[in-house]
Amino acid sequence: MNKDVNRYLNTLKKWKPELSKLRDIISDSGLNEEFKWMHPCYTYNGKNIVLIHEFKNYCAILFHKGVLLNDPAKLLVQQTKNVQSARQIRFTDLPEIEELEPTIKSYINEAIQIEKSGKQVEKKSTSEYKTPKELKQKFSEDLNFKKAFENLTPGRQRGYLLYFNKPKQSKTKTSRIEKNINRIMNGYGLNDCVCGLSKRKPNCDGSHKQLDKVL
Repeated sequence: MNKDVNRYLNTLKKWKPELSKLRDIISDSGLNEEFKWMHPCYTYNGKNIVLIHEFKNYCAILFHKGVLLNDPAKLLVQQTKNVQSARQIRFTDLPEIEELEPTIKSYINEAIQIEKSGKQVEKKSTSEYKTPKELKQKFSEDLNFKKAFENLTPGRQRGYLLYFNKPKQSKTKTSRIEKNINRIMNGYGLNDCVCGLSKRKPNCDGSHKQLDKVL
């Protein structure tokens, strides 16, 4: 078993029995246990299949290609409207997980078969995401900034567009854009590591918090 996962579970103050049970259920599937995005993640041939994580009011198993699952029990939840591929099954206590164990296993097995088949989720293209007028204004003021944004990978562009579009007030959108200009100019995505300490590059794993403590 992965030592980082052991450490993660041992430090939990809530949901430890529930997530430990989910770990046991997933372990029966033969998936490889890893620790990604600060949570236990289970892979097949290096491809992410499921992840377990906790929230204030529930814990969950997340299927990375959950949108492709048949979901006969109608258990899958889309975390937010902008999540295209992943789907959760949420739990609020251990008995609920124990009762659904056979169903959870069947969903995991189907997720593995989907990965083996090579089937992919058809995601919206970057052009389908709205570019806020506040960002267009910044582009017109600085063509180098516009070019830097266009040089980002499509995924990084989509991440910024979702983040910039979320606020209702124009001044908040502008503030978000201005705070991220340097990141974009340097080729970083919204969640990329910029401190160099992350063990999950290019993703940020929260290691920059060590610098905050020192400073």
